[in-house]
Amino acid sequence: MTSLSDDDRATALEEDGADEAPEKMNLEVNIESPSTCQRHITVTVPRDDIDRYFEDAFSELMGSADVPGFRQGRAPRQLIEQRFRKDVAGQVKGSVLMDSISQVTEDEELAAISEPDFDFEAVVVPDEGPLTFEFDIEVRPEFDLPKWKGLKLERPVRDFGNEDINRQMEKILAPHGRLVPLDAAAELGDYVVANLAFKNGDETVSSSEEETIRIKPVLSFRDGKVEDFDKLLAGVKAGDTRTGEVQLSDDAPNEELRGKKIAAQFEVLDVKRLELPELTSELLSEFGDFESEGDMRDMIRDSLERQLNYHRQQKVREQITAQLTESASWDLPPEMLKKQADRELERAVMELRRNGFSEDDIRAHSNDLRQNSSERTARALKEHFILERVADDEDIDATSEDYELEITMIAAQSGQSARRVRARLEKGGMMDSLRNQVIERKVIELIEQAASITEIPFEYEPSDTEAVEWSAGGHEDSNIPEAQHGGDAQSLKEPKDHT
Repeated sequence: MTSLSDDDRATALEEDGADEAPEKMNLEVNIESPSTCQRHITVTVPRDDIDRYFEDAFSELMGSADVPGFRQGRAPRQLIEQRFRKDVAGQVKGSVLMDSISQVTEDEELAAISEPDFDFEAVVVPDEGPLTFEFDIEVRPEFDLPKWKGLKLERPVRDFGNEDINRQMEKILAPHGRLVPLDAAAELGDYVVANLAFKNGDETVSSSEEETIRIKPVLSFRDGKVEDFDKLLAGVKAGDTRTGEVQLSDDAPNEELRGKKIAAQFEVLDVKRLELPELTSELLSEFGDFESEGDMRDMIRDSLERQLNYHRQQKVREQITAQLTESASWDLPPEMLKKQADRELERAVMELRRNGFSEDDIRAHSNDLRQNSSERTARALKEHFILERVADDEDIDATSEDYELEITMIAAQSGQSARRVRARLEKGGMMDSLRNQVIERKVIELIEQAASITEIPFEYEPSDTEAVEWSAGGHEDSNIPEAQHGGDAQSLKEPKDHT
């Protein structure tokens, strides 16, 4: 089954009548519900309606048809119908199908969330009798909207001090530092250059050469994690080999190994330590044309406030959606979850980048999302459906100013122009995701305003995860978007070969 192409849609619209509502057809419609969000629809179009579409198409053609032996527009109707019937049939087919689907969607009040899915080429308009065709469509689930006013929520708050700013300053300076060889045992926070090999029994399922990895409590891959990685590599020196385990996720690309543990071998080639640069006037200018260290520290404080605002929004959102989705027991089809998984990942990355998180943090979060793709996507979709219902009831929508603000903030964090960011989002089909992001944020703010709030201290938790862009279990998925290197210590990583 394939979705109707843009060319088919264009064919289906008659230029003179594109802005006018077509006359309603006497359709016979049968709707089946394979699941909460899926509808299988069979439509029968009576012969009278088909003939009317042919009549309209030939009437439009009469004035412009070129027939040898006749001046333009002067050929007999019967001759035009004989000569151009095959050409007109394609136009009629497209118009009948598109108008039928639009009428069914409107009459049956289907809240579609995807394009209708059917095989356009397989549909044949018969010479006699009615036309019957079928299509599938994904729709919003039907449910009773839970009570959202007066929820009890906790909101994290924090005043950032010098220790917080110093920690962030170190992260900013890291890409301009250098990794120097360390003739000593590695400690937490040091780096190792290592060849990696991942085995299931005696079989090597994947390997990666000369990966530069920072020693942190957790080492995250696209499809799994090594817990207590800092303990595994404690005291390691160049020439040592350590072997641990990777717990693969239930959504790992390699289906045969999903949910299993495999061996992870780290052949340490070198141990290095990050040496931070001196904060010179030249470096201050490069970071943002700052005149002094104090100006840069003020910028860092603003960045931390934005990140706190993100954490605050996420904390509040989690509480709101947990309460609102408590009764959302409806199942979502696996096909929908698979299709939406990548978009949810892209959207999460976009939100993190908007709020000023480093690419290190984004990579770690992205790997975490990939490893729990189905569960997180199902939860995110249920949240979206409920928040969208509130938005509909309260007439909340995204404005052009909202789009501009979002794009400007993403551009500011990525170092790109707003025009380039917009073009990338439009090309990647992400403008709908941007709209959903804006609307959901507005709804969360509305619910928060109507809630009973208790403020709690926000505990800053530095990331304890080092992320590697690699699938330990093999079967690397090239369709999943990667976080781009730059703006953090990861840009210090050396060239590597994957085998």
